[in-house]
Amino acid sequence: MAISVTPKAAAQIRKALAKRGSGVGLRLDVKTSGCSGYAYALEFADAAAPEDLAFECEGVQLFVAANSLPLLDGTRLDWVREGLNEGFKFDNPNAAATCGCGESFAV
Repeated sequence: MAISVTPKAAAQIRKALAKRGSGVGLRLDVKTSGCSGYAYALEFADAAAPEDLAFECEGVQLFVAANSLPLLDGTRLDWVREGLNEGFKFDNPNAAATCGCGESFAV
């Protein structure tokens, strides 16, 4: 089981951590919500939580709660610019459907 990031996403994570002035990586999680059932949650991690599984990709640390990993396994996090907007985009092979805004998904 694994989670990965693209070089663009890794660069943005490093940039945000440097601007923040602290943190060891990015925590990815799944919450029950959104119009499709599950929503992605991102937050900076100052340390690994006891339930976290750690992954290193492109020089950044990613932390995922063990109970969220089955929903995120194989996911690739990218940084994209679409028109005037830019942000993280999840390429999740487990998602059977996503909402129009891309913020939530169903399995």
